[in-house]
Amino acid sequence: MSAVSANDISFFYEDTPILQNVQLEVKEGEFIGIIGPNGGGKTTLLKLLMGFLTPQSGSIRLFGLPPEKARLFLGYVPQAHRFDKEFPITTEELVLTGALSKLPSIRKVPTEIKEKARSLMHQLGLDLHQEKAFGSLSGGLAQRALLARALLSEPELLLLDEPTANIDPPSAALIFDFLQEMKRKKTILLVTHDLKTVIERVDRILCIEGSVHSFLSKEICEHFAFGLYHTPLLGLPQHHFKGRK
Repeated sequence: MSAVSANDISFFYEDTPILQNVQLEVKEGEFIGIIGPNGGGKTTLLKLLMGFLTPQSGSIRLFGLPPEKARLFLGYVPQAHRFDKEFPITTEELVLTGALSKLPSIRKVPTEIKEKARSLMHQLGLDLHQEKAFGSLSGGLAQRALLARALLSEPELLLLDEPTANIDPPSAALIFDFLQEMKRKKTILLVTHDLKTVIERVDRILCIEGSVHSFLSKEICEHFAFGLYHTPLLGLPQHHFKGRK
């Protein structure tokens, strides 16, 4: 079964086209990198997959279900800076919110869920920060906490919107290594501008610029690092376009 299937999707903000005639198929267990210019539709695509936006035309299915019925299969990791730093919540409490769909009350968290949350925090280097205010964490630590929160729900599909943007290199490397360990265990869609790192780890790259084009990592040339997105130069040997400036 496909994890993600989008058929002829078009989406407009008022009269402005954002995505048009998008065809997309993602197999279960694939690790997909998503690149493209600002305003090209990357975050819009994630919102469509989560069911927070509705396309004007076309259909979306996640594991055979419409997005609004597949949310329990999803884990989402936004950028940490989008969160209110003044909100009074500890790091552990933030992570535990990832299990809200399975809990009758945040005040009655089963021991096994607490243990799983602490195991995830340990794996992501958050042992010393569990009782700290989430708003006091550095960008890198906060991003790790958001990843732990998303994973606590045991999602089948993990959506990440630039999780390593504006954080320290050690945290970015830890997050990429952690995702690499989950390769094949979960379906992962990762929006990123870190082209060099992502092409070494993913199965495919989706370039989104109003429409969606799929590439193998070996088809991505240096032009993409400068925002010069284009289809591969058909008919030419790989080395011809891979080294061009």
